[in-house]
Amino acid sequence: MQSAVSIVDVVKNFGELKALSGVSMEIGQGEFFGLLGPNGAGKTTLISCLAGLARPDSGALKVLGHDVIEDFRLARRLLGVVPQELVFDPFFSVRETLRIQSGYFGIRKNDDWIDEVLENLDLTSKADVNMRRLSGGMKRRVLVAQALVHKPPVIVLDEPTAGVDVELRQGLWQFVKRLNGEGHTIILTTHYLEEAEALCGRIALMKQGKVIALDSTANLMAAYPGASLEEVFVRTMQQ
Repeated sequence: MQSAVSIVDVVKNFGELKALSGVSMEIGQGEFFGLLGPNGAGKTTLISCLAGLARPDSGALKVLGHDVIEDFRLARRLLGVVPQELVFDPFFSVRETLRIQSGYFGIRKNDDWIDEVLENLDLTSKADVNMRRLSGGMKRRVLVAQALVHKPPVIVLDEPTAGVDVELRQGLWQFVKRLNGEGHTIILTTHYLEEAEALCGRIALMKQGKVIALDSTANLMAAYPGASLEEVFVRTMQQ
């Protein structure tokens, strides 16, 4: 089976800071994959390289076989990314924002899918509200909607539920699990380790720009019988 995401020996430095030091991993099609680590571990840098927002110093990244540098346009089309930062255009409504995002990928007459995404993210009542009038939690929901609007086969969720209410977290995970069940590959970073424990089939643990553990969630937890994933995470980081 072709990998959904292939990452081979990726190195990225910012001056003297070694953000990524030879990171490699293969993520299969249809996986629900967790990418965990403390702040500064290199997770967001790795996602930025995958999305073409940062260029690695060496190594290769591919999305469904398409190199993110040599075949950027197609690789980016196959990817949907929910960033940590609340980035939005204050001049448009929620629906206008999603229509514009669809246009970036050459998709017209996308309102049926936009309506479905809005409903599943509990944004229907906010569809015609200007983005700057939304709360932080609502803006984050729109970021999720933007990542899904072109129906990408690979979806990267970088702390998608940070600072949002429990109801949204539950609704979002129901929708994302449905997409995963339909064959979409999901890559998740989160500080809510109970989410990763419940959702992710495999997990990579990163520390100081390196992958220090990569295995199934069950195997990682079996190394510390009776421990939660959070306890496994803490003990692994201390090694």
